[in-house]
Amino acid sequence: MTASTPMLITFVVYIAAMVLIGLFAYLRTNNLSDYILGGRSLGSFVTALSAGASDMSGWLLMGLPGAIYMSGLSESWIAIGLIVGAYLNWLFVAGRLRVQTEHNGNALTLPDYFTNRFEDTSKVLRILSALVILLFFTIYCASGVVAGARLFESTFGMSYQTALWAGAAATIAYTFVGGFLAVSWTDTVQASLMIFALILTPIVVMLATGGIDPTFAAIEMKDAANFDMLKGASFIGVISLMGWGLGYFGQPHILARFMAADSVKSIPAARRISMTWMVLCLGGAVAVGFFGIAYFSAHPELAGPVTENPERVFIELAKILFNPWVAGVLLSAILAAVMSTLSCQLLVCSSALTEDFYKSFLRKNASQKELVWVGRAMVLLVAVVAIAIAANPDSKVLGLVSYAWAGFGAAFGPVVLISLIWKNMTRNGALAGMLVGALTVILWKNFLNHLGLYEIIPGFIFASIAILVFSKIGQGPSASMLARFEKAEREYQDA
Repeated sequence: MTASTPMLITFVVYIAAMVLIGLFAYLRTNNLSDYILGGRSLGSFVTALSAGASDMSGWLLMGLPGAIYMSGLSESWIAIGLIVGAYLNWLFVAGRLRVQTEHNGNALTLPDYFTNRFEDTSKVLRILSALVILLFFTIYCASGVVAGARLFESTFGMSYQTALWAGAAATIAYTFVGGFLAVSWTDTVQASLMIFALILTPIVVMLATGGIDPTFAAIEMKDAANFDMLKGASFIGVISLMGWGLGYFGQPHILARFMAADSVKSIPAARRISMTWMVLCLGGAVAVGFFGIAYFSAHPELAGPVTENPERVFIELAKILFNPWVAGVLLSAILAAVMSTLSCQLLVCSSALTEDFYKSFLRKNASQKELVWVGRAMVLLVAVVAIAIAANPDSKVLGLVSYAWAGFGAAFGPVVLISLIWKNMTRNGALAGMLVGALTVILWKNFLNHLGLYEIIPGFIFASIAILVFSKIGQGPSASMLARFEKAEREYQDA
């Protein structure tokens, strides 16, 4: 299918705007802190929306509406779990992480924070956590590249290989040039575009099917079980979907937004903005899939592409119901979701390679200008590896996104959370928690997957137990560790 000229122009203008933001951010980037953490200068609004946009990838506009379209409201448990997890992350982690990273050597990355928080002179924590980031985020980046390629392929009739480079090029460009500020500012624009699309589309779909009552009647006529939240669901199934929320405590690209806030005092306002955005976006995505059932039941002649691939429900509704110019803007929201997540993942990988390997082990006295350019080179390196993986869209590694989410959630989540609320946690506890969390996820996924329980849940529980047990074994925290923790906690409580 060939795209209409208005849609093509809309995409080009949108991508050009993102690159221009990158160039503007370039002028504000003077050192490594600016490049990988924006100089800790983000206000409440940018912190909130960039955290949301970096979290919600193309899954929000494609995967979730497609699942609801196929199975009804029983697929919405994952959205509920994500909302609860994100809220708890903002409540318990965001403010404390902002002050603790500043008090622990002005840490710019999670490995940096772990090393300074636990006075790990062996640097084992730094190496292990940086390797976990590189492994899982390369998979994540590859999946983002594929999502962008699929969008360009289906919208503009490109070959997959051409779409691969077209979809990735713009994201790589503004991340390479502008670093964290570019990523955060573009995330804010992209988050605004996503919420616009996800509020407007379900309203128009509902109006096209005759209003609320006719829409619900058509959905019920198709299958009354679409309204049943527990349709085909078991207790373990619901717990597993809700368990996705646990992953938030350990996602480096989301935690980086908390670390970059201009002040701990910005966090409460950012939490309110971000959670409002998230509830509206997830609710809109559920509504698109749900109301899509009614629309395509009434217009079966238009349902072919959605029957073939339910994840196209948002794309097809946008094309059918809107003027081509508006449809172009709405479909740009999918690109926004893909680009916002991919860009921050590229940057976190670059940060790990630059701050945690290059600076720590190869060039301890490197100048700030050198480190910024090494950071840019690392963005390109990770992007090329991700594109190489994505070149085969059927590669099994791309099915590992939920595995990677669980890996981060179990390996980092308990370590981050407990390190912020328990002053007696030690390096041995952190190391044990990281290893036990990661290994539990791997073993559960490969040997106990038949039990149906999402591997993040046992991983999170066992990692937390390991932290508590091993922090009690051996030498306790030093006086300086306790003093830093208590000083940071006082600053947080006084904010």
